[in-house]
Amino acid sequence: MGKDEADGSNEYNNFQPGSLNTTKQLIDDLENIDIVFQIGDICYANGYLLQWDQFTSQIEPIASAVPYMIASGNHERDWPNSGSFYENNDSGGECGVVAQTMFHVPTVNRDKFWYSTDYGMFRFCIADTEHDWREGTEQYNFIEQCFASADRQKQPWLIFIAHRVLGYSSSLFYAVEGSFGEPMGRDSLQKLWQKYKVDIAIYGHAHYYERTCPVYENICMNDEKNHYKGSLKGTIHVVAGGGGADLTPFAPFNTTWSIFRDYDYGFLKLTAFDHSTLLFEYKKSRDGKVYDSFTISRD
Repeated sequence: MGKDEADGSNEYNNFQPGSLNTTKQLIDDLENIDIVFQIGDICYANGYLLQWDQFTSQIEPIASAVPYMIASGNHERDWPNSGSFYENNDSGGECGVVAQTMFHVPTVNRDKFWYSTDYGMFRFCIADTEHDWREGTEQYNFIEQCFASADRQKQPWLIFIAHRVLGYSSSLFYAVEGSFGEPMGRDSLQKLWQKYKVDIAIYGHAHYYERTCPVYENICMNDEKNHYKGSLKGTIHVVAGGGGADLTPFAPFNTTWSIFRDYDYGFLKLTAFDHSTLLFEYKKSRDGKVYDSFTISRD
């Protein structure tokens, strides 16, 4: 999402024009919100501490009222020789220190920014894509344990969250790589999503909105598009990267698993009415109106 100034002042890299709209919509709907997740690339400070101060002021009306949970992204964590899985300069030298100090989440080790949390009828499993997630690693074992230990009688809705797209994305930069997501992402994790019946996987990183069908191994497993009855046969993958930073172009072709795309700023809202009914909504930051939605209903 990032931060911005209403009058354009104090901006050293003015590329987050949608962030104020997103923040405003959340504030306006705050009485109907129980918990907020921001999935990495928090404020794009990239080493400039003042940017963090401005950002925390921007989100203070939200974070002071409801839990404000984050995931680790490349612009918080990545730096050469820092232990990051990706050896690039995206964090500006922050190496995750600022984000993991400012925001308190239930991690065992703050430098390994993966964690789980149960909230209401949801079990959230949050990965740290800036550390190795592949099979056999410490994080892979955590992800499986998070899925396996979910009590689906108490938390029937199982949600996987990660910054980089470990599932499916039609972003142009992923299409150029030929992977439609982080290389080796699905290879390592798709059998876990399928085995433990993960309902929805949500990502950032690609700056737009996209929703897939319930998919497994590139194949749509359910025919419905907006109302899923009974258990999903695959996992619905959603890219929700349009929080505020400059938008990312889509690949110039369609994929069979991509159900809805939107090149605009927006955010998601998940509502569990009870143990049997979940409503998913995609809202645009400009007006807060719903532009895509689906429901899941089951015994």
